[in-house]
Amino acid sequence: MDGADAARNFLRGHGLSDQTLQLVWDAIALHTTPGIVEYKEAEAVLLNSGVALDVVGKGYDQLSDTIRKEITSYFPRTNFKKTIIPTFFEGFRHKPHTTYGNMNADICTCMIPGFKSPNFCDAIWQSPWEE
Repeated sequence: MDGADAARNFLRGHGLSDQTLQLVWDAIALHTTPGIVEYKEAEAVLLNSGVALDVVGKGYDQLSDTIRKEITSYFPRTNFKKTIIPTFFEGFRHKPHTTYGNMNADICTCMIPGFKSPNFCDAIWQSPWEE
C-alpha cells in the first residue's frame, strides 16, 4: 500500500483526475493480490501480468526465445532469484502484519524464522465475540 499511496500522492501534484489517481492506486496496491486484480481495469491487469512474468515466469512459455533474449539484453537477470526475495522483504520488514491476505506473507515466512502468517481461521478463533 505504501507504493500505491506514494504514487498517488506524487501524481496528485501533476493535475491528474481522481479517476486516474484511483486507477494507479488500484494497479499498484492490487498487483500482489491475484484473484482480484484480474477483474480490474486493463492497466491493473497489465501491471500484474508484467510483474508475474518478471518475478515467477508466468507466461514465459508464450514468449519466443528471440523475445526472451531481447528482454534480458535490456534487463539482465543478474542474481535475480537470489536477491528478489530479500529486496521485497525490505519494503515491509518493519510491518509484517500487513502481509495478511497477499503473497507477501510467503516472503515473511521465508525471511523471518518462525514467522506464522495470520490466517482467516485464526481470526475467527480469536474473535472477541462470545459464543
